[in-house]
Amino acid sequence: MQVTKTVGVIGLGLMGSALSKRLLDAGFSVVGFDVDADKRAALAKLGGTPVESVADVAARCSQVLIAVMTMAQVEQVVEGPGGLIAAGDAKAQRIAMCTSTCDPAGIEALTARAAKHGLAFLDTPVSGTSQQVLRGDGYGMIAGDKAAAEAAEPVLAAVYPRHQFVGPPGAATKTKLAVNHILGLNRVALAEGLVFAERLGLDLADFLKVARKSAAYSQIMDIKGDKMVEGDFSPVSKVSQHLKDVKTMLNEARQRHQQLPLLAVLADILQACEKRGDGERDNAITIEEIRRRTAV
Repeated sequence: MQVTKTVGVIGLGLMGSALSKRLLDAGFSVVGFDVDADKRAALAKLGGTPVESVADVAARCSQVLIAVMTMAQVEQVVEGPGGLIAAGDAKAQRIAMCTSTCDPAGIEALTARAAKHGLAFLDTPVSGTSQQVLRGDGYGMIAGDKAAAEAAEPVLAAVYPRHQFVGPPGAATKTKLAVNHILGLNRVALAEGLVFAERLGLDLADFLKVARKSAAYSQIMDIKGDKMVEGDFSPVSKVSQHLKDVKTMLNEARQRHQQLPLLAVLADILQACEKRGDGERDNAITIEEIRRRTAV
């Protein structure tokens, strides 16, 4: 297998910068674009090459990771003027790997449209925060054309040392949504449990040590527990991003005539955080909203 040594990254926020760092550490050259000039400058400090447009990335890279926020942004990157389809080399084997969490139907449709233009579009979200991805602890879910996934394996292995092919287009996004449903409820359960322990007069740091050894243990205690206890809400996974994903889950459930009552409560808590101006802070800040919900 011929290894592509220059990889594009579009979207250089928390996740995109983590992906870029992993690629650079694995010996790849990274060409990256973000609409935010400061994020492009940060890529340069990491050792990557920032460029001025998606078209510049497409012209220089046959394999590109997409780490933007919404389905509409993904479609713009792929199909817009100067996007991956329009600006890429039609003679090369081109592969786009989408790490964004989008709606499954949108992913399936975009995959089919891209294929007509010679672009293999892989559905490649990851379970884990940007910091977990940076450490190599994220778990990648890969879906789409199997041959394209095999061709992209060196890149996927670099960014996701742990990953699994899960099926046809959209299957990875569906898997990620269901995993994030459980994860989100674990996170808010931890926040509520910490507030309850606090109201009982327990020392939170000591309580968290016990909880980690108890039958209630979940990995979220390691990822978010200290942040909640210490009030450290510097973002590794933002409220706004989490709320966007939760809304997608609720919409997918409605389409299938399924109620998700616990997830609806989480959505209400996240919306309250966002209304208070905490959308760009870490989603561990849900503990503050739980504290605010005092009984009459």
